[in-house]
Amino acid sequence: MSKAILCVVLALALMSCGRRAPAPQIVDQPMVAGLSGPSVLYPAFADADPHDWERRRPEHYPVHGLDVSRWQGPIDWRQAKASGVSFVFIKATEGGDVADPMFQDHSQGARAAGVPWGAYHYYYFCRPAAEQARWFIRNVPRGADLPHVLDMEWTPHSKTCTLRPDGKTVRSEAERFLDILERHYGRRPIVYTTVDFYEDTGIGRLPKTEFWLRSVAGHPRNVYPKAVWRFWQYTGTGLVPGVQGRVDINAFNGSPDIWARWKAGAP
Repeated sequence: MSKAILCVVLALALMSCGRRAPAPQIVDQPMVAGLSGPSVLYPAFADADPHDWERRRPEHYPVHGLDVSRWQGPIDWRQAKASGVSFVFIKATEGGDVADPMFQDHSQGARAAGVPWGAYHYYYFCRPAAEQARWFIRNVPRGADLPHVLDMEWTPHSKTCTLRPDGKTVRSEAERFLDILERHYGRRPIVYTTVDFYEDTGIGRLPKTEFWLRSVAGHPRNVYPKAVWRFWQYTGTGLVPGVQGRVDINAFNGSPDIWARWKAGAP
């Protein structure tokens, strides 16, 4: 290889290794049959406790969104959307008798601002899955923009339930919950989980299921080897205009075109 060619190859390699994330882009896209993409790509959010990411960083993903509950209080959804929030998952229920008091406000506010939303259920290991699914359906009407979510993680600090079922039981109950919601809403829910729960239960073996993985100190491909994921929760200390205090921020695993099709439920 000649010296000139070698220099070009080395220069390209160095550029690739040191490549920065794209700058935030404001996109003016028409709303067409629900297949519109996000209005802001590659948003740059602040973080109260930022992680020093290596190589593949959250900023390299074009589509970002939040998950919220009553702890965030009232949210200015128009301001959040303008800053780069392209979706939100809102806590609706927990167990078989707890409803988040801010669910209606958050879902109505997101809808009015044009922020696609879905709801999530925090699983309680001391109640049957079918009972919890019925409670969720009772509190969450049809009409969400996104699939709903089953949040399964260990609860060692719960005041009422610290059970840790074996993996087979966890997967069986999760599948029962997902099946009930899929029949009711017409789209299979996503499963949100954490590193230890994923490892302990084998939840990743659930069939026909997409995953939303928490990983705030490493890329999912390193923290969850061989896992296939749709969303990545990369911080719990994000600072987003329109949101009071710290908030979870998530990245969608795909391009804006893939996001638009996935959001619409297109194959």
